[in-house]
Amino acid sequence: MSKMKKIEVLEREINLQTRNKEDYICITDIARYKESGRTDHVIQNWMRNRNTVDFLGIWEQLNNPDFKPLEFEGFRTQAGLNSFVLTPKQWTKETGAIGIYTKSGRYGGTYAHKDIAFEFASWISVEFKLYLIKEFQRLKETEHNQLGWDIKRNLAKINYRIHTDAIKTNLIPPELDPQQVSLVYASEADVLNMALFGMTARQWRDQNPDEKGNIRDFANAAQLVCLVNLENLNALFVEEGIEQKERLTKLNRIAISQMHLLVDESGVKRLEGK
Repeated sequence: MSKMKKIEVLEREINLQTRNKEDYICITDIARYKESGRTDHVIQNWMRNRNTVDFLGIWEQLNNPDFKPLEFEGFRTQAGLNSFVLTPKQWTKETGAIGIYTKSGRYGGTYAHKDIAFEFASWISVEFKLYLIKEFQRLKETEHNQLGWDIKRNLAKINYRIHTDAIKTNLIPPELDPQQVSLVYASEADVLNMALFGMTARQWRDQNPDEKGNIRDFANAAQLVCLVNLENLNALFVEEGIEQKERLTKLNRIAISQMHLLVDESGVKRLEGK
């Protein structure tokens, strides 16, 4: 299933889709920069060009093992003739091409792999191509930064599951009802919060009534790395039967030591984009 995204290039909205983990750009939207009322005509004029057919064929040969070379040669011999007409649907159907496809309905139009879309944009306007590449790269950088943050958050969540499983096994008597269990979980979560942040989740919310999320959502990269380590250590301490008060003291000392190291760690600074 494809995922829709959008960028704005020279005050024009350009739709993008992810297909088979590759980025495709709507060349119908790009064609509107040249002739807004006849985008299909613009695309067909580009595709009937001999250089375009060569480019499309070479791209498919490099990226598509199911591409049909004989059908491609048929189009190639006709390209450039006054009578030659080629549409995206015809190209895809006859050659088994994957670099271009046509989508109907909402966000419909002709989409091309980013390599091909940039080539089409060059034919439309060199200026438009440069701005398109710039905005596309900006989008990818934003996605990369978001992915890095999601990985860090998910890593903390996975380790927290290990941590809560240890609590369930070692601290929660079977006769407790669900409400009592949740109170124990909250208490153990705040052991980590106190050790690392110096306050409970409730204290943080009281001090930040206008903020959305919780204390951990506002943690920086160094704090999240430290939190992962504290969760693992606390799970180990729980299994060893160490009392909560002693665990909190030990975890706080560890957090102080690790944070001194992490704030100067170049790898952590890279995670934060510094």
